[in-house]
Amino acid sequence: MFPYIGSRPIAKLGPLDVLKVLRRIEERGIHETAHRTRQRCAQVFRYAVQTGRAERDVTADLRGALAPVVSEHHATITEPARIGELLRAIDGYNGQAVTAYALKLSPLVFVRPGELRHAEWTEFDLDGHEPLWRIPGEKMKMGEQHIVPLAKQALLLLRELKGLTGRGRYVFPSLRSGSRPMSDNTVNAALRRLGYTSDEMTGHGFRSLASTCLNEQGYHPDLIELQLAHAERNQVRAAYNKAQRLPERRKMMEAWADYLDGLRAGASVVPIKRATG
Repeated sequence: MFPYIGSRPIAKLGPLDVLKVLRRIEERGIHETAHRTRQRCAQVFRYAVQTGRAERDVTADLRGALAPVVSEHHATITEPARIGELLRAIDGYNGQAVTAYALKLSPLVFVRPGELRHAEWTEFDLDGHEPLWRIPGEKMKMGEQHIVPLAKQALLLLRELKGLTGRGRYVFPSLRSGSRPMSDNTVNAALRRLGYTSDEMTGHGFRSLASTCLNEQGYHPDLIELQLAHAERNQVRAAYNKAQRLPERRKMMEAWADYLDGLRAGASVVPIKRATG
């Protein structure tokens, strides 16, 4: 919103001024972001009213103006005991080795399934002091590069997997051709093989699993949203996040991996250290 209306006095902004910018977001097909942006604008307008900078919250006139968000349900498991069962089942998977690694990495990185299967070895820094995965913007839903800090558990798996597929382009190549990534149904088919129906768990469900548990553990919602790559960021905010939030995200991802280890070992509830930022 800021590049378009940020320099104008808030008291002179009308509902159509705000709607015009929200429509730009809608045209990109990210309707949930448009609705969240309207809510943030409403908070700004209410603050302006409370501090004498504006007469009213003009976003109130925009209720119903935006296209509704069509929620897409992705089956997932969120109960700690059942997560532990799922992780142990994954450890016992006896199918293709590359598929097994995709299953094991999914809860540790909780990226979108398409981002996982299209991962390329050139995107990974496995030998640096702070190992990470840089997903190029062209592969991301929001069109911006996304950084995934790699916990020691994820790093170990990737180093093992590099011995299998490291000579090729893709981290998870197709079984038929190393020049293509694995099929978009591979992880879901593996979960079915493990006995989990499509109403119980999906590849995309690892994102909901992590989001639910991390929120319940008390992590700051913005931190979780950043790691899920839900947030739409302008250049200023992107620079801030890179400078100020990546260390917090790394700590969260490391604690999350340790938490999963505890559940895998059979612990009913394993507390993880909260991030307060």
